[in-house]
Parts: sequence; structure tokens; C-alpha cells
Amino acid sequence: MKKEILMGIIATSLIMAGCAGEKSEAVAISTNDASETISQDTADLSESNEKESSDGIADAISQEHSYTEEASSAPENEANEEERVPTAEVGEMVPPKYTALRTGDESGTVERISYTSHDYAGDGSEITKEANIYLPAGYSEDKQYNVMILMHGIGGDEDEWGMNKSTSRVKAIMDNLSYYGDIDSFIVVTPNGRACKLGGDEGSGIESFYLFGQELRNDLIPYIDSHYSTYADYSEDYDLSAAREHRAIAGLSMGGMQTINIGIGECIDMFGYFGAFSAAPTSNTASQTASILKDNQYPIKYFYNICGLQDNIAYQSSSAAAKTLPALCDQFVDGENFTWQELDGGHDFRIWYLGFYNFAQLAFK
Repeated sequence: MKKEILMGIIATSLIMAGCAGEKSEAVAISTNDASETISQDTADLSESNEKESSDGIADAISQEHSYTEEASSAPENEANEEERVPTAEVGEMVPPKYTALRTGDESGTVERISYTSHDYAGDGSEITKEANIYLPAGYSEDKQYNVMILMHGIGGDEDEWGMNKSTSRVKAIMDNLSYYGDIDSFIVVTPNGRACKLGGDEGSGIESFYLFGQELRNDLIPYIDSHYSTYADYSEDYDLSAAREHRAIAGLSMGGMQTINIGIGECIDMFGYFGAFSAAPTSNTASQTASILKDNQYPIKYFYNICGLQDNIAYQSSSAAAKTLPALCDQFVDGENFTWQELDGGHDFRIWYLGFYNFAQLAFK
């Protein structure tokens, strides 16, 4: 039976209330000791008094958000750079040097792609969907690349992470992590997480988020493997599990739910690395995930989680989904293949960019 998810009103002024004056202010992105605020506007939300009936999960809480995102183009003073953040640890801020724009041979590229998918929330007919893709600096068909699927929130789309712009902060972070030798750079894909025909009434249905695993398995991952130089040995009926240790999935808010419910819950054979940033209500609880993985034979390479302590939208759901996993499932070992990170902050891009920055260094190790 299809799951019905109903919306609730959120008082958006609460989101940042706990952040004022603390280190949870927006991440600095200038390399000359200047700071730039990541802004977030919130759209009107609808309300329902009905509860979700499936698995006793409370009402889903939604928030539509837009933001401005600019990476610094100021030249770096490399003689005075901060110490590199060790890859074995997770940081509590994104150092400014990692958000400075790189150019020329030091810069990757972002492209728009179109691929054939299906209306999984509707009649199953073929549709065309779009996504954004980051290709590392010096991308070459002679090299194989790891792939990260990066999901958006309930009010966003494939552009919410800013990957439709050359000034994308995701791109800047990736370029700099590679430049400083913190990672072996990889491909990042930001799709639209609704598995349905977009643009009409059906395209706004929440159910489509919960069906995205079918699109991942049948359409998006095969497209990436067939068009780009990944570790997969692509053919018409190839085994997606063969390259699972070279794929990661992560996302913010609703995308964090998809990472948990779909990435771990349905597609564990396709992905080895998982990142949930402020995972939304309706995320599977830790006990549910432990039950799903009871007979799992695929090793979990890493599961990273982050959430703001003042996140009135997702802290409860996110912590219930992940915080106690190592105690409930021996496939997660804290400090080895599992991290739960909580720090001052709300339901915003300061937390989510930090999550991406940290997870990018944990994945594919």
C-alpha cells in the first residue's frame, strides 16, 4: 500500500533562534578573514492534523528553502593557510580555504545531464529527467572514478545544492579537497529525488520521494555508469553490486531520509557509503534499520550522520534514526565505519555544507 505523507506548519523563526552569537553562524567563505552569510528563505507550508499510519511514524515535517550560494573568488594566501583537517576526524567548520574558487587546471566542471527515467509514482511511462554532475579537474576517460549521489530536501530539486552554477560551493569544496590532497576526487551527481513526472500535480506528490530507489536502480545509476568513467563494468544487464564500494549516497533533510530508507534500506547492494545530514521525519528508526540489515551480506563501508542541536525540524527524527545504531546492529562500529555528529546549529546549509565537507573525506577510503 502506498504511503501517504502529510505536511505540518513549521514556525521558521525557530530554525535559527538557537544559532545567534554562537559558532553555529553561517560558514565563512572568504579567504581574507571576511565572512559571508548563507541565507535561507522559507516558503509557506501547509498543515494537516492527520497522522501517518505506517510504522507509527509521526507526521512528516516539510520545509521549502531557497538560498544564495557564492564561493569566494579571492586569491588564497597559501603561506598562512590553516592546518589541513585530518581525514580521520570530522571538523566542526569548513575552513575558508576549502570554499575558495579554483580556476584553470585546478577547477572541475559542472554539467547538466538528461536521462530517461520512469513515472514510478504514476503510470510507469518513460519520462525525461535532469540532473547536475560534477566532474573533477582533469577528468579523463582513462581513469575510473568513484560516484556520490547527493540528494536535496523536500522543497528543493536538482539545483538546491547549487550544482547548476560554476560558483557552486559543492564544486569549490571538491576542487579544494582534491587540490590539497585530502581526497582522490570523485564524481558528484545531484538529481531530482522525486521518482515521477515533474511539473504537474503528480510531480508535487510526497510519495514520489519514497519510490526513488527504483529510479536509482533502473535509470540513474545505469545512465551514469554507461556515460562516464566509473568503476562499473556496464552492460545491459550488468551487476550493480560489483561496484558498490565505489558508490556513495548522501542527502540533506528529505534526502537524508532517502539515504537511510532507500540507500541502506533498499539499495545496500548498490552503495557502500552513506551520509545523512539532518535526516527528516519518516526516516527509518535505528531499530527498523537494524531489522532490515539482519541478514545483510554487503559490508557497510561508512555511515556518517550530522544534525544541529537546535534543529527543531529534524533532530528528533535524525537521532532516532542513527544515534543508537552501533548499539543495535553490529554492522555499525562507532569510530570505524560510523559517525554521529551533533553540534550547535539549525536546519540549514551551515550544517549541510559541513556534512558534505566531512563526508567527502570519509567516503571511498
